[in-house]
Amino acid sequence: MPSGTRTIAKPLCAIRRQNYILLKEITLRKGQILQRSGELNTKVYHVKSGLLRSYSIDKNGKENIFMFAPEGWVIADTCEPKSEAVLFIDALEDSNVIVLPKDLEREKQHVGALTKRLNALQKRVLMLISTNAIERYEHFIQAYPNIAHRVPQRMIASYIGVNPETLSAAKSKRLKKE
Repeated sequence: MPSGTRTIAKPLCAIRRQNYILLKEITLRKGQILQRSGELNTKVYHVKSGLLRSYSIDKNGKENIFMFAPEGWVIADTCEPKSEAVLFIDALEDSNVIVLPKDLEREKQHVGALTKRLNALQKRVLMLISTNAIERYEHFIQAYPNIAHRVPQRMIASYIGVNPETLSAAKSKRLKKE
């Protein structure tokens, strides 16, 4: 459960200011789980401060990080509003988050943001299947320039699809190139 919550009213979008929706702002402590795989009625989370991540856990118990969400980012599971979540979402740092209901009709109004997110995910998938560890690490640094020092190396390794030893070797090779 979130440490602190408060409800605020915000406009749905600048064009339709007459439509308001109640939003909940919550405070999370480092390590708090916001969403678990299998839960219903998932939400969309806008990170005001702090750092969140989404991940899955495979049948062998290994965490596979899907994405990080630093300040100003939005994080959510892409499942339908009434379907079971596939991803876990937790706080890597103390965080303040705005919780939005998952409303597909409202989300359709934000096609630009959705397209940007899909573009980023497509680039990531292509990067994972077509690049080496050094290139993956460089992509991570470009995508998340301000969080490399905020997360453990094992999480970066998980995100780029390598083990921590391979990440360490890739970082060493990258430093030698510079």
